[in-house]
Amino acid sequence: MKIEFNNLYTHFVFTTLGRHPIISEKSRIRIEKYITGIVNNNSSKLYAIYANPEHVHILVSRSADLSEVELATIIAESSENFINENKLVPGSFKWQQWASAFSVSKSDIDRVCKYILNQPKHHKRISFAEEYEQFLKHYQDTLKK
Repeated sequence: MKIEFNNLYTHFVFTTLGRHPIISEKSRIRIEKYITGIVNNNSSKLYAIYANPEHVHILVSRSADLSEVELATIIAESSENFINENKLVPGSFKWQQWASAFSVSKSDIDRVCKYILNQPKHHKRISFAEEYEQFLKHYQDTLKK
């Protein structure tokens, strides 16, 4: 069966292998543009992206034809190849073997976009490890309600 209309918003977080801060500011925009193209070429829409040194946040409205796992795999494999082929980081680049995917309601899109685009300021106050723990706590508490 085909889905005629969907409302599937996902906030992905990809982390560099070993959480090493190897994405430079110089390479950030090229990586973001490439990932935007990957999302668009897979019948999905990118709302916000920010590539931090050791992780990337992406908010997408994904195609109903793709699961979170399928889209995350496409993004990870393709962007790894792009980063390595263009030598955008020192040495060989890999993402962790897992990513996180959080569902976002339509009413929260603006808030999540602002959060993603405000990453440099946000990470002056809180580390990625602390941020990630807050995400897990928030979403686990939400599941318990």
